[in-house]
Amino acid sequence: QVQLVESGGGLVQAGGSLRLSCAVSGSIFSIKSMGWFRQAPGKERELVAHIDAGGSTNYADSVKGRFTISRDNAKNTVSLQMNSLKPEDTAVYYCALARGMLLIRPSGYGVEYWGKGTLVTVSS
Repeated sequence: QVQLVESGGGLVQAGGSLRLSCAVSGSIFSIKSMGWFRQAPGKERELVAHIDAGGSTNYADSVKGRFTISRDNAKNTVSLQMNSLKPEDTAVYYCALARGMLLIRPSGYGVEYWGKGTLVTVSS
């Protein structure tokens, strides 16, 4: 019933910007924590940004100061604004929705629903 659909991925040059969006549909009874993960080939999955039900945010050190996560509860969307992109940011980016009142942890614990991912490629 619940689906997460990412959009906005693509090819961008280093130093450029990209904005990812995640649309949530289905039966949701409350505002829940959401996050963005990414995974590059041969690399472990990484939690890059998190936003809880109250709007508090956290970022991985590797993206802090460059990425901004936000949500629009009225539209059931969460976005990731990515600025000053680096080749190291190249990955498939996944939107995630938490279970109940759980927070999302870097390991992925707390996630109930995942999007299918959108590819971001940053060229040097």
